[in-house]
Amino acid sequence: MSACTHLSHIHKVSPRTQGCEECMKTGDAWVHLRVCMECGQVGCCDSSRNKHATKHFHRTKHPIMRSLEPGETWGWCYVDKVELDLS
Repeated sequence: MSACTHLSHIHKVSPRTQGCEECMKTGDAWVHLRVCMECGQVGCCDSSRNKHATKHFHRTKHPIMRSLEPGETWGWCYVDKVELDLS
């Protein structure tokens, strides 16, 4: 089983917006929201048309995001491709 080697990138962040920042600018909709654990940017999930959370990772190289969905405590490391328990 793989382990995440980027845990030092997890910071205490507050989501910068109530929705996907990029979708809100363009008037698009999203399915689920994710927050970057390095800077607090909110992006839409890969089930959303625009996949802004993943695009944020490719643009910034911030490796870890977590779900912003109510009751969910999981995160994802894009580099190591492992799910994290962030409860």
